[in-house]
Amino acid sequence: MTTTHTEAVGPPGTEAPGNRTGSIGGVAALLAAATFVYGIVVFATTVADYTDPDATAAESVDFLVGHQGALLAWYIGIFIVFGAALVPLALALRQRFVDRTPLLANTAAVFAVIWATLMFATGMVSNIGIEAVADLAAIDPDRAADLWSAIDTVTNGLGGGNEIVGGIWILLVSVAGLLTARLPRWLNVVGILTALGGLVTVVPGLEAAEMAFGLGSILWFVGIGVSLLRSRGITGAAS
Repeated sequence: MTTTHTEAVGPPGTEAPGNRTGSIGGVAALLAAATFVYGIVVFATTVADYTDPDATAAESVDFLVGHQGALLAWYIGIFIVFGAALVPLALALRQRFVDRTPLLANTAAVFAVIWATLMFATGMVSNIGIEAVADLAAIDPDRAADLWSAIDTVTNGLGGGNEIVGGIWILLVSVAGLLTARLPRWLNVVGILTALGGLVTVVPGLEAAEMAFGLGSILWFVGIGVSLLRSRGITGAAS
């Protein structure tokens, strides 16, 4: 008698045996959600004075000098760690949709890579900028304030002041989820609403939309993570 092990195809969107892309993507999604939670908590507490829109450049520099370590940790968490989590998550979501909606899946993956790139760039500019401003503040506070203003403008433009790229990515994934029914319907609705909140951050003065995007993203990332982690391949045996 000869026994041959074969792989059976599971329900749509499930992982094949031995393929851990979905599981890794699920963990990455939960990590992304955690960075959002961390970022919002620190934003509202530890660095509230630093992020106060009414604070002058000189006041922000004074805060930066006294809280350099906290700011470095904050930027690493919300930009570098988040950017790293986006890559395996994007690959897992592309794998889930590419056989049914290749154009949407591939386009979404490209926007995820762009978003990750912007996050890394923002984090690196911010961290190097913090050190440069702190060093300059010791010898020329006025120039340090000018440098901080320039760096703040650059980092806001790259990834802190609007959520256009992230909004497009979440929107594309959510539409793919609706078309293929490979994500829960409620999660796709949350994703679309969150994406719209991100897209309107391009309009000046809509800070509330940015917060809505952040809170919606937490729920969406958690839902995506749980959905990916629940995917399982099925093995079978034939004699």
